[in-house]
Amino acid sequence: MPVEGVPLTAADGLLSLEEQQRAIDIFAGLGVRKVRFTGGEPTLNKQLPTLVAHASHAMRGAGSVGMTTNGLVLQNQLPQLAAAGLSSVNVSLDTLQPDRFAAITRRDRKGLHKVLASVYAALAVRPDRPLAVKINVVLMRGVNDDELAAFAALTRELPVDVRFIELMPFDGNRWSRAAFLGYREALALLEASSSSSSSSASSSSARWVREPAAQADPHDTTKWYRADGHAGRVGFITSMSDHFCSGCNRLRITADGRLKVCLFGEEGMSLRDAFRAGASDADVVDLLGQAVKKKKAVLGGHGTSDPAELATKHNRPMILIGG
Repeated sequence: MPVEGVPLTAADGLLSLEEQQRAIDIFAGLGVRKVRFTGGEPTLNKQLPTLVAHASHAMRGAGSVGMTTNGLVLQNQLPQLAAAGLSSVNVSLDTLQPDRFAAITRRDRKGLHKVLASVYAALAVRPDRPLAVKINVVLMRGVNDDELAAFAALTRELPVDVRFIELMPFDGNRWSRAAFLGYREALALLEASSSSSSSSASSSSARWVREPAAQADPHDTTKWYRADGHAGRVGFITSMSDHFCSGCNRLRITADGRLKVCLFGEEGMSLRDAFRAGASDADVVDLLGQAVKKKKAVLGGHGTSDPAELATKHNRPMILIGG
């Protein structure tokens, strides 16, 4: 969270419930089978269960409806969301230490226990059709790089996927090369900590093996690793050191209705403006097609994968884009 916070958008500048439902219907009609509600923080939206149910219905139960959340108030909402058709939960959690949690999130240190309680609740809320649960960890050198083994140890008993995400440059996150920790170095640190410790409280001497490419979804953004005897996996999202742009099929719609075809790209057409100007669904589909055709081959077309160079480009804060 930026020290200065983030500017809030007036309610009439955001997509209304009806506009969000219309957008879902249009994308579902185009064949989209995965919808995820993200940030800011989706659990603050009182209409979230309605949107989850709408997305599930729009995809005729054949798709996946997920959410990315900070987990602080998720636990109490899980029964209603699961009943509405939620199929997956990604919990953003960058540390397992209370004091660090307070420093990173700018919230009370007790919030860590609420987040972990939400993770356990998500695993248990629907035993007949368990939710897929992931923990997203943004790696920062000198901040939480000493917690790789502790996070990986969660996968020993819990059927969770822990994803380590390379620090990406966005406005407000004070990106620096000194704080950046690349995937290969992070994997080496994890393997070193695994081989040097036999404590069940840390890494349990796990040997991490890359999942075969044949098992991987060609559009997945994560490089997955498993250890014998572990119920879950660890993965690495390598946006900076080894980008996966050629397989990316993701589109993002911001809360104010802007389409982003790449996290690092310029924002495309405005669904909100098109809707309010009286555009038909066919008109909107045409506009979406034009925007998607402008998607660049690599990292928004900036011509560089160097994080330091990307850090000089203007891009709205990640908290205003969504995970």
